[in-house]
Amino acid sequence: MRKLFWNGAALAGAAFLVYVAYLAIRIERQSRQDEAQSADLIIVLGAAEYRGCPSPVLKGRLDHALDLYRRRLAPLILTTGGAGGDPLFTEGGVGRAYLMTQGVPSEAILVETEGETTVHSTAMAAEIMRRMGLKSALVVSDGYHIYRVKKMLEFRGLEVYGSPRPENASRSLRQRWLYIRQAIGYALWSLGVPV
Repeated sequence: MRKLFWNGAALAGAAFLVYVAYLAIRIERQSRQDEAQSADLIIVLGAAEYRGCPSPVLKGRLDHALDLYRRRLAPLILTTGGAGGDPLFTEGGVGRAYLMTQGVPSEAILVETEGETTVHSTAMAAEIMRRMGLKSALVVSDGYHIYRVKKMLEFRGLEVYGSPRPENASRSLRQRWLYIRQAIGYALWSLGVPV
């Protein structure tokens, strides 16, 4: 009986690893696709902020969203992200302030400031969209992040397109790890674990 249990556990573990590898390949493919097209709004996923200033990653995401907005692909931008340990600023609030300094009118910017994780931010973004009657979104984040965010928003009944922020193409081990980490996160989320 014990041997049967361990064989079953090994088989389940192997199946999970194969599934994660499959997801990592899909995530990598998605990371290189720019699906920029007209949508109801642009969602910018949060990243670190430093005392009210966007980190280089957040600034890259915001600048890309700004370019999409100026191309008139959506009339609204939603910035996301909570405090992340900073008692004075939120990622979403810093994103809004930055976009306003770049000439985006305040009425064109929506803000989600509670999300502490991708799962939480996407749930809040979907709720904001539902309340406003918005059906489609153009998601801006880093390439490795787009697949999981799209799936989480599609799960909530939204039409979602990905547009990764421009960055140097890399096939480094770090980049591979990011694909695997997102695959694990997505697989666990699929199983009901909110990561």
